[in-house]
Amino acid sequence: MILSRSIGYGLIAVAYMAKRSDAWTQGEIISKEYDIPIEYLLKIMNQLVRAGILRSKRGPSGGYSLAKPVKDINMLEVIEAVDGPFHRSFDLASQAKKCRFSARMDQVCSKASEQAIAILKKAKFSDLVSKG
Repeated sequence: MILSRSIGYGLIAVAYMAKRSDAWTQGEIISKEYDIPIEYLLKIMNQLVRAGILRSKRGPSGGYSLAKPVKDINMLEVIEAVDGPFHRSFDLASQAKKCRFSARMDQVCSKASEQAIAILKKAKFSDLVSKG
C-alpha cells in the first residue's frame, strides 16, 4: 500500500491534535514542528474539516481541533477524507484475456485491499497516540 504525501500530512495533523484533543491548534504550529509547507497543510486540514474530522475557528485564539472524540476517529476515514475512497487503481481482472492468471491475481489483490481497509478502520487515533 502506498500512501500519498497528502495522506501522511493529514495523519500527522490528526495525530498531533489527538494528543491535545481538547485544545485549539493553529496550523502554523504543526507546519513548523513537522516541516510541512503551511499552504499545503491548511488545504489538507480544510479537507478534514469538510469531512467532519476537524473543526475550525477563526481569530487569534482560533485554529483547529477535533470535531469528535478521538476514540471515534480511525486512519481509514482520514485517508478517505484526504484522497477519496480507498481502492485499487488497477483492475487485473480486466486483463484476463491477455493473461490467464490475472483473475486469480485480482482475487488476491481484492482480499489484500479488504484486509487493509479492515485494519485501517480498527486503527483508532486514541490507541495510536496513547502508545507513544
